[in-house]
Amino acid sequence: MTNRLFNWFKFASPQRFYPLAGKLWPLFALLSVAFGLAGLWMGLFVAPIDAQQGQGYRIIFVHVPASWMAMFIYCVMAFWAAIGLVFNTRLSGMMSAALAPTGARFAFLALWTGALWGKPMWGTWWVWDARLTSSLMLFFLYLGFLALTTAIDDPRRADRAGAVLTLVGVVNVPIIYFSVTWWNTLHQGASISTKGSSMAVTMLWGMLLMALCFWMYSIAMALYRVRTIILERERHTTWVRNLQEIKA
Repeated sequence: MTNRLFNWFKFASPQRFYPLAGKLWPLFALLSVAFGLAGLWMGLFVAPIDAQQGQGYRIIFVHVPASWMAMFIYCVMAFWAAIGLVFNTRLSGMMSAALAPTGARFAFLALWTGALWGKPMWGTWWVWDARLTSSLMLFFLYLGFLALTTAIDDPRRADRAGAVLTLVGVVNVPIIYFSVTWWNTLHQGASISTKGSSMAVTMLWGMLLMALCFWMYSIAMALYRVRTIILERERHTTWVRNLQEIKA
């Protein structure tokens, strides 16, 4: 068991991780397309019309998985931030930098689709609701991470600064999740919990398939983007020079 764990540790090296990411990202991209097509078909054509919200509820097949992924990616960034600060690994900062743009996109998508959903259901595009406000803060945290790490020229200093910001901001994730329980908000409560689901089976499957689609997409994009970051940061090393010579 110890030997297997040690073998996985070797991928903490950017040089070792680069070819692994190159092999894996196309697979996750294909899985994303497959799950996306299945989820959209299930959500748009198979799931029944909601008794109260009519056809308008179908935006949940994008809105809810996007919200999940925005929170989940930030938690993964916090994990890499902690690993980077504790073990001073170069790959940790690169992975956080690779994940942040996708997390920001999902946070924006969640806010945008939430506004589209809220207009016909609540009669307004936006309210300073606890769930909406904390979700907006998550989007700003992503933007803050990107701005901070871009503004610092030294990559290692940028990684440390970004890691601190990420770990401070991760407290916002449970606030988003439990906001509908802690405060009286317009936002509806969770339809899926450990006690089960209040949704029709086809609705649930459509949402879960779209969640898998976004999950696979996030992994594919992170692996693809981290390869570019590795080449940029390791451009002065011998192995990158040799790789570029081979490609040339």
